[in-house]
Amino acid sequence: IAEDCGINRMTFYYHFKDIYDLVEWVCLEDAQRALDGKSTYETWQEGFVQIFRAVQENKPFVMNVYRCVSREQVEKYLNPLTDSLLMGVINELSADMVVRDEDKAFIAQIYSYAFVGLMLDWIRGGMQEDPEQLVARFARVIHSDLSDALNRFRLDAGQE
Repeated sequence: IAEDCGINRMTFYYHFKDIYDLVEWVCLEDAQRALDGKSTYETWQEGFVQIFRAVQENKPFVMNVYRCVSREQVEKYLNPLTDSLLMGVINELSADMVVRDEDKAFIAQIYSYAFVGLMLDWIRGGMQEDPEQLVARFARVIHSDLSDALNRFRLDAGQE
């Protein structure tokens, strides 16, 4: 890797502790680029589609990562990104509500698990299904569920 990049090994190890650290950095950079500005209620579906597209565009790399590291390791890359996207949506939807931050994070985590599981199954299946259709189906399942979940965790003025 160092030779292909025109750097020496020490330069590589200055930035990354090992190859897995490099893989994690590449995955996070690609995913963050895909999500850039897509964490609102109006744009979350587009953000998820862009994550799928970024994975699809790097299919050989992603398939090798998926085969070489554990599912848990791939989840470790994807969960913070989807949590972040969902937190943007949840914060927007709860702007006029009083909901504890830990409850918002819990709601984001639940939906994040669902999305990450869907994506990992899609990767394992060879990325055959159309990302727009998958995300549209996911959106149909959770449509209005985020608002409903926030309302169930909503605190009355005296409970704060």
